[in-house]
Amino acid sequence: MTVFKRKAGLRGEKSFAKAFGEQRYLQAMAIPGVIWMLIFCYIPMYGVVIAFKQFDIIKSMSSAPWVGFDHFVEFFQDDRFWLIMRNTVCISLLKLAICFPLPIVFALFLNEIRSGKVKQVVQTISYLPHFLSWVVVGGLLISWLSDSGVFTQALVSLGLIKDPIAFMGEPKYFWGILVLSELWKELGWSAIIYLAAITSIDPALYEAATMDGAGRLRKMWCITLPSIKGTIVMLFILSASSMLTTNFDQIFVLNNPLLYDVSDVIDIFVYRSGIQGARYSFATAVGLFKSIIALAILYGSNKLSQKLTDSSLF
Repeated sequence: MTVFKRKAGLRGEKSFAKAFGEQRYLQAMAIPGVIWMLIFCYIPMYGVVIAFKQFDIIKSMSSAPWVGFDHFVEFFQDDRFWLIMRNTVCISLLKLAICFPLPIVFALFLNEIRSGKVKQVVQTISYLPHFLSWVVVGGLLISWLSDSGVFTQALVSLGLIKDPIAFMGEPKYFWGILVLSELWKELGWSAIIYLAAITSIDPALYEAATMDGAGRLRKMWCITLPSIKGTIVMLFILSASSMLTTNFDQIFVLNNPLLYDVSDVIDIFVYRSGIQGARYSFATAVGLFKSIIALAILYGSNKLSQKLTDSSLF
């Protein structure tokens, strides 16, 4: 029996080696990504321990004294805690409610374009903003939305507003600017995965629906959407789990002192505390708190999806 197990084990090892050899080019492309994740994602996780220590940058982490949950308590008792949480949650919910479903709608209607050239032009135009950095986009928005900017002057010329408005200095417009600018920048790019899922749908389903007299909207509702339900659920779970991540680059570029009461989110608070204030242990504790909440949201949304749609990420 032992000899048989050893032979079976050898056969298993040979089959694995053979499969690895057959896929050597694919494995060669995957290995750098795995190494990158190990170096930059997993090994640095050890640094999380400074959230429970009083870390000093001129000393090693091992020599830093333990302080337990003091940094977490300090964050919860901070005067701006509820303001930060309100801004983070509200901005994230707005983006989830608007920026998540619209790429699905865009992909559905883009798939219905029959002219290949028109479809390519629309795709290209919608994809291009994704490749602009938020530094460039932010500079454009700050220029366009100033009291002498193109957008403001256009509104005055059309008679929609009487006097020029410095939109980037008005807190009541900031959340709307965040949502609309992210939607403009990422709409086309976010629709790619839905378009890829749509291409895998059996054309015979559409042919049968056409014979039954179904129109385009009916086919989208009864065939296309149910067929890509798994993709939608997976991306929704991932989007929900990153709810407390509010796109640091975007807010950092568009932020200014006049907007602190509506722009102060967890990521910006961590930056100010850790990088500008050199409070590394405190900033790590705040970041760890965000990660724990994100993990709980991921698990909860996955369980909810299992019960409501019979689809889940894990």
